[in-house]
Amino acid sequence: MSFKYLKDKFKRSKEKQEDVEEVVIDVEEVSQEGEDKSELEEKLNSIMSRISEIENDIPRIKMGIDTLKSQIQEIRGEIDSLNKTIKDVMMLYEVVSEEINPFRDTSRNNPILSEIQDIKKAIEDLKAEIAQIKADLRLLSSHGMDVESVIYEVLSEGFE
Repeated sequence: MSFKYLKDKFKRSKEKQEDVEEVVIDVEEVSQEGEDKSELEEKLNSIMSRISEIENDIPRIKMGIDTLKSQIQEIRGEIDSLNKTIKDVMMLYEVVSEEINPFRDTSRNNPILSEIQDIKKAIEDLKAEIAQIKADLRLLSSHGMDVESVIYEVLSEGFE
């Protein structure tokens, strides 16, 4: 139901109100002129039918307004959801682009960035330790030691 429809409905109501005022003026003239009672009753009946039409239109208009209100509420909910999604995307964009952003403030302490740096350092330390273990195992195997028994002993000591 559009606002134009509602506007037209209320405009018609104004016209009907003006018609009612004209009939009231006509009734006064009729009573002054002594016009026939049946014509007066006819005009009153037409006024009553117009009033009943208006009364019948009011519930439909109210239902249309209620429908519009619920649709507006749904749209508000969708807009709020979109706003939240946009904020999440912007936060993700900031996290991803922070390391390659030439305009970022490097003096600022970012907990996520420092945590990423700590993880990178731990990975590099693990890589170095694995490389050292490989070198030690090669050395042991080149001297004729049983590498499998050494690995078994080391692992069994770790579980005790």
